[in-house]
Amino acid sequence: MVVKTTVDTQDIFAKAWEGFKGTDWKEKVSVSRFVQANYTPYDGDESFLAGPTERSLHIKKIIEETKAGYEETRFPMDTDRVASIADIPAGYIDKDNELIFGLQNSELFRLSFMPKGGIRMAETTLRENGYEPDPHLHEIFTKYATTVNDGIFRAYTTNIRRARHAHTVTGLPDAYSRGRIIGVYARLALYGADFLMAEKVDDWNALTDIDEETIRLREEVNLQYQALKDVVALGDLYGVDVRRPAMDTKEAIQWTNIAFMAAARVINGAATSLGRVPIVLDIYAERDLARGTYTESEIQEFVDDFVLKLRTVKFARTKAYDQLYSGDPTFITTSMAGMGADGRHRVTKMDYRFLNTLDNIGNSPEPNLTVLWTDQLPYSFRRYCMDMSHKHSSIQYEGVTTMAKEGYGEMSCISCCVSPLDPENENQSHNIQYFGARVNVLKALLTGLNGGFDDVHKDYKVFDIEPIRDEILDFDKVKANFEESLDWLTDTYVDALNIIHYMTDKYNYEAAQMAFLPTHQGANMGFGICGFANTVDSLSAIKYATVKPIRDEDGYIYDYETTGDYPRYGEDDDRVDSIAEWLLEAFHSRLASHKLYKNAEATVSLLTITSNVAYSKQTGHSPVHRGVFLNEDGTVNTSELEFFSPGANPSPKSKGGWLQNLNSLAKLEFAHANDGISLTTQVSPRALGKTRDEQVDNLVTILDAYFENGGQHVNLNVMDLSDVYDKIMAGEDVIVRISGYCVNTKYLTPEQKTELTQRVFHEVLSMDDALA
Repeated sequence: MVVKTTVDTQDIFAKAWEGFKGTDWKEKVSVSRFVQANYTPYDGDESFLAGPTERSLHIKKIIEETKAGYEETRFPMDTDRVASIADIPAGYIDKDNELIFGLQNSELFRLSFMPKGGIRMAETTLRENGYEPDPHLHEIFTKYATTVNDGIFRAYTTNIRRARHAHTVTGLPDAYSRGRIIGVYARLALYGADFLMAEKVDDWNALTDIDEETIRLREEVNLQYQALKDVVALGDLYGVDVRRPAMDTKEAIQWTNIAFMAAARVINGAATSLGRVPIVLDIYAERDLARGTYTESEIQEFVDDFVLKLRTVKFARTKAYDQLYSGDPTFITTSMAGMGADGRHRVTKMDYRFLNTLDNIGNSPEPNLTVLWTDQLPYSFRRYCMDMSHKHSSIQYEGVTTMAKEGYGEMSCISCCVSPLDPENENQSHNIQYFGARVNVLKALLTGLNGGFDDVHKDYKVFDIEPIRDEILDFDKVKANFEESLDWLTDTYVDALNIIHYMTDKYNYEAAQMAFLPTHQGANMGFGICGFANTVDSLSAIKYATVKPIRDEDGYIYDYETTGDYPRYGEDDDRVDSIAEWLLEAFHSRLASHKLYKNAEATVSLLTITSNVAYSKQTGHSPVHRGVFLNEDGTVNTSELEFFSPGANPSPKSKGGWLQNLNSLAKLEFAHANDGISLTTQVSPRALGKTRDEQVDNLVTILDAYFENGGQHVNLNVMDLSDVYDKIMAGEDVIVRISGYCVNTKYLTPEQKTELTQRVFHEVLSMDDALA
């Protein structure tokens, strides 16, 4: 990469950019600046929308029938070739009837072999699905090629290994790709690959100081350049010349899909998010509608076809992975709406079109439709969103006002579930995330009380700490002990993530995503908490009630006896909510005190995916819930198990109504959890009003208040448990927001279905109303 790619076809750019305003985005790649200069805020309602075409419904039928057939037998899987962008042939659903080309593999739902994260996990997936790994590939990735997993375990410390073994730290991306990095895939549509490659050459040549940092970055930019060449080759496989910019709406969607599928072909991380795409595509659509190039029906059909392609993305996963991320989510999170720094809202017609796919081609978990909410959005759009959530329960909402306070700008988008990123932020802040799963803070609390011995396996020493020997637990002593446990936990967590991301960059760098990002980036490092509500309630019980540890003959605490009343998190009671605020600040401040890989910023999420179930099965009894315990033969007994709450959700035992829950969460300081504070909530339509119009209007009002009061995220399910319980437990199709993402409940494990149906389905807005 020593000779700059020449871009000498200015007539092509003049034609592609005809009618587009602004100049600064033409001189240096910036989709953000292009959007600012060209988008059209839409204040109208949904009346302009077009319905589905027979062609779209035909493609949808093939996808659904193909998937259902494989679910009854098995999905085809690659065994003798490694995933790549362009060395695998083009795949089609029905070539003669598709409008937007590009699949993840050479045929619909064929699953790729991705060993670079970890050969053992990749081969385990094959065997669990009835396939045998190829001996030649096995030899290559065990003898000659180092995987990320290999490198990580070479460097892991004894503390990290103990924490993983005890399941205090788990779900780490140390055997699969890290995910949560969002390429600005619309860059390919706006500029074409030649333009992007030329800028990467300029950036590479500008890195003249030869030190450790620039050497690494020079290699990474070179890999990005090579990835762009592969993207061009992938386009060629489909007869699509992505060297040049897109000329119209159809091509803009097509180019974006090629860029995204290139990443999806080689990256199997915990999330493969799409980013802030609708507002970019709307600029093309507005120009084409004004020119008469396409009709509204044709544009909607392009969107429907694109979304159908996104719904086909699927990765080969192990059964163990499914315990943490159940329901086979791909987290193709697509962000829309929001506010601009100039005071204009960013709702466009394309936002409506993406949401309209839920009606046109049916309700579906993917893509993960995400609305960036503020009460400054047009009321007609907010009402449409609430109407669609009432109907489909397939949309999540993120608070723009809250996120803006921490520097997330007008083109910010959501990665995975609730994690905000700002990929083109010119201050090199929040561009990407280094994903880090989550730790079990309740288990750390209980282990610390036992002097560092695991709260389930009494013979396993996890870390060194003085035990609490009091007959009645004293809050101040417990808090001091817990702070020591948090010191050990956060030190160990940071060490693990620094190792993981160093090795990922070294052995499985995500060049296909990074190629669509600025060369110079600022990263968040995402640390997560599981067991949050249980931990807060335990500390509240110790402070306000009487908690007596139950010990065995060796003094080991295996249970607790709690008497008296105490407030629970989620009841809008400052006594306990202040404990929640303290815990979040204590966790974040410890993480932020460390030097992180590539000078990343420590961010925290209250997000569990469905791992709250797995963590529950690895945690003993606490002062406020029944956990697991050991039988005499040493096996784990789960007969009394009460599941952890997901994300930042209060416990089902909390006596708060829906509004009390919202108020408690709004008190949490987003600065201490700016990787996301996930609330997954179920509210009965009856609680919202007597008529559907009244229910929808009240939803708008409540979300307005929550997000302007400091809330960050809501997974909204408008449903009665009585309407869905039998369907969920029988394995029928029920689409719900579950914990930062959307899922068809038929893919959940029996335990996860049970946990879902044990959550609070609010039948009153406020407990004050219920008591009155």
